Amino acid sequence: MANLKDIKRKISSVKGTQKTTRAMKLVSSSKLKKAEEVAKRSKIYATKLTELLSEIAQKMNQSDGDIDNIFFKENKNPSKVDIVFVSADKGLCGGFNYQTIKRTNKLLKEFDEAGVEVRLSGIGKKGIAFYKYNKRDMINEINDLSSSPSYERASEFISVLVEDYLQGKTDKIVLVYNGYVNMITQEIVEQQLLPVDMSKIELNSVSMSELEIEPDDDDTLMNALVKKYIEYSMYYGLLTSLAGEHSARMQAMDAATKNAGEMVQKLTVKYNKARQEAITTELIEIISGMESLK
Repeated sequence: MANLKDIKRKISSVKGTQKTTRAMKLVSSSKLKKAEEVAKRSKIYATKLTELLSEIAQKMNQSDGDIDNIFFKENKNPSKVDIVFVSADKGLCGGFNYQTIKRTNKLLKEFDEAGVEVRLSGIGKKGIAFYKYNKRDMINEINDLSSSPSYERASEFISVLVEDYLQGKTDKIVLVYNGYVNMITQEIVEQQLLPVDMSKIELNSVSMSELEIEPDDDDTLMNALVKKYIEYSMYYGLLTSLAGEHSARMQAMDAATKNAGEMVQKLTVKYNKARQEAITTELIEIISGMESLK
């Protein structure tokens, strides 16, 4: 009978876990809808900003034959690189954080093997905790930003690294995050923020607008635009990462709920079998007792 009590206790425990995972799935689903909508609206702005940067870069390229601007000067042999990763502040979202850490580790290994000094900056408790546990130094870290993206805080965070780049302290800035694709898919994004990767900026042969740029305003306009582009890229990375986190957690909790249901079914079958065995044993004992009295 003690075995029956243990099985019944396990069934009750698994059912309680199932209720929790089902509730977490519903919460993540609700949060995902909001985060997805914000990310979609922000993507429109990010796309237009990139198009404007592309157009200005094209006009400067046509007039000078090359873009002589510090934000576009590619260093083929960098000596120091900044890597910024975005992870979640919470767990229970499957391999969401692991994928970001895996790609960051890959970059760290590649740069280390090439003899390039790497400065690591982290956003999100899970990723920061991982690198602290592995005793990897970080020059900058911030919690509670990936779970609640703010343009002002994102801008302040990345501006410190941009200023170091402008002063020649670093040669490159790379951003890594796990972005939202759809309800069931996330995709690791490795984006070179600085210098601006011209291969990612389309130089169309046809002008998109009647925008005119005076030669004296080239650097002023380009510098202001690139800074805005970098700040918004950081902010958009946070937004799409948050949407990806919610979709990953929704999937993880859905899988956990289904697994809990399957476990309850198996335990119920086990409980019924044990109960039948106990009843059969009692019947045999009763019958044996009655036979012995004859």
